[in-house]
Amino acid sequence: MIKVVKFGGSSLASAEQFKKVGDIIKADPARKYAVPSAPGKRYSADTKVTDMLYKCYSVASKGGEYKPLLDEIKARYNEIIQGLGLDLSLDKEFATIETSFVGRAGRDYAASRGEYLNGIVLANYLGYEFIDAAEVIYFDDNGNFDLDTTEPLLKEKLSNIEHAVIPGFYGSMPNDTIKTFSRGGSDITGSIVARAVDADLYENWTDVSGFLIADPRVIPDSKVITTITYKELRELSYMGASVLHEDAIFPVRAKGIPINIKNTNAPEDPGTLIVESTSIKPEYTITGIAGKKGFATITIEKAMMNSEVGFGRKVLEEFEKYGVTFEHMPSGIDTMTVVVNQENFAKKEQEILAGIHRNTHPDSIDIETDIALLAIVGRGMKSTRGTAGRIFSALAHKHVNVKMIDQGSSELNIIVGVEEAEFKDAIEAIYDIFVNTQI
Repeated sequence: MIKVVKFGGSSLASAEQFKKVGDIIKADPARKYAVPSAPGKRYSADTKVTDMLYKCYSVASKGGEYKPLLDEIKARYNEIIQGLGLDLSLDKEFATIETSFVGRAGRDYAASRGEYLNGIVLANYLGYEFIDAAEVIYFDDNGNFDLDTTEPLLKEKLSNIEHAVIPGFYGSMPNDTIKTFSRGGSDITGSIVARAVDADLYENWTDVSGFLIADPRVIPDSKVITTITYKELRELSYMGASVLHEDAIFPVRAKGIPINIKNTNAPEDPGTLIVESTSIKPEYTITGIAGKKGFATITIEKAMMNSEVGFGRKVLEEFEKYGVTFEHMPSGIDTMTVVVNQENFAKKEQEILAGIHRNTHPDSIDIETDIALLAIVGRGMKSTRGTAGRIFSALAHKHVNVKMIDQGSSELNIIVGVEEAEFKDAIEAIYDIFVNTQI
């Protein structure tokens, strides 16, 4: 059996946390390949190493006094090394980093050094081979991850290595410059490695005991989801649930490799298992609730809209022209509503509205702002009658005004738009009726 294990920044923030990671890996011989993040916060007021690197690079690239900032970063790593009792020096690596910072190697290079250095430390601590991600993770000329190039080369590299540490978050471009994934991208690296070695399981270790049904900042005692499908996770991640980077699903999904979200500080907890499909019946009708604020709705009304060929295309072309993507598009016979990111829309608001008027001649256009979207997701909703009714009954009981409703044809999720001021009340109402009372 082969397991790929990825550890987040909080799991590797200190020597104490490193020791927990070492114990976890050594407890299971199947854990052959480890993917580390950069050191995270040791306590709430602390600074993540990635942020320290960004700041140091910004100063160094502008010719400022960067040495005190670089010394702080060195001290973070030396504290870990000394705490682990390792005979290891990173002086050579830091000399290269210093030269590269002054030479303006780029923000991606700067950000990647946190994972790079932590990978060296973890490999030394475990006695594993260190593999620089820049040598095995590839991006194309446009900066997009290149799976076709990466997978065969990574597979070949690891086929002769029994145990290895591959830093997360970054890779290289065809011109050998460093390129990073978006923030949290170490999750993606772990998924890529799991795919390349045909892993039986990809364990993603963090500081929570799995994926929660609702945001703990809204529902402090939210229950853990024991099993969730890739589709459900994709819906929840897109709407703001952030335990796992949403793009980490794709590399393993094609090969049906499960992901297990686990807690470094409570390794005995089962966590959340993420799978392609399952016969396991969900404990509740819904799997999870997630939401985002900052949306606007543009409602176009025109009599006989439904009989006008190409009306929707003409409307959406105006948004496309100015680079504004739409999130949802619920419609009626004579109305069409486009839900967009409010900030992006505001930049080109009048140009887009003028274009819609010019090309579609609507009877009216109405705009609502400060809208929050909630996604109520669950494979159990498809086989349960009255789910939508229970949602709206719960919201009405809490005096939450529903601004928009959109349900996918898969019956996997229901999107509800509410005023931002009622965002918290809406989540509490839905959680209460489906989880607490289960009526």
